[in-house]
Amino acid sequence: MCNDLYLFTDGSVNPQSKVGYGAFLCLSSLSISLEEAKSRVKLNRFENTSSTKLELQILLLALNEIDSDNCHVIVYTDSQNIIGLPGRRERFEKNDYRSKNGKLIANHELYQEFYRLTDRLKCEFVKVEGHKASGQKDHVDQYFTLVDRATRAALRKGR
Repeated sequence: MCNDLYLFTDGSVNPQSKVGYGAFLCLSSLSISLEEAKSRVKLNRFENTSSTKLELQILLLALNEIDSDNCHVIVYTDSQNIIGLPGRRERFEKNDYRSKNGKLIANHELYQEFYRLTDRLKCEFVKVEGHKASGQKDHVDQYFTLVDRATRAALRKGR
């Protein structure tokens, strides 16, 4: 049995090289120390990606690691694209993931997987304001900062 899971995701991309790093942190409680949480951050490198695509890729990677269908996953992200996806589903499906001129939309396979996984896992999405001043950060912001810093540090080292 799986209760609430708290998932924090973020990504950073070098637009010139199209290489990016995504990180996620999955917690069963928001009372875990920041030091313990930091040790649980998972990082992954992606090639031939963009910021929009990478945010989706790292979220899907994280959701695929959750092995129970009975979870309520609260996803914390600063990606406006991900926050808006649930509201865009009906239009995407009605138009068979095609634009007005009949071409398949970019990342359509990722969007389809997003809907499949978020249906199975009962996901809820919470928009996090990235890059807040330290004095303005609550506990959720502090966890999000761990994934944000991990992606930016990996991108700096990986160039």
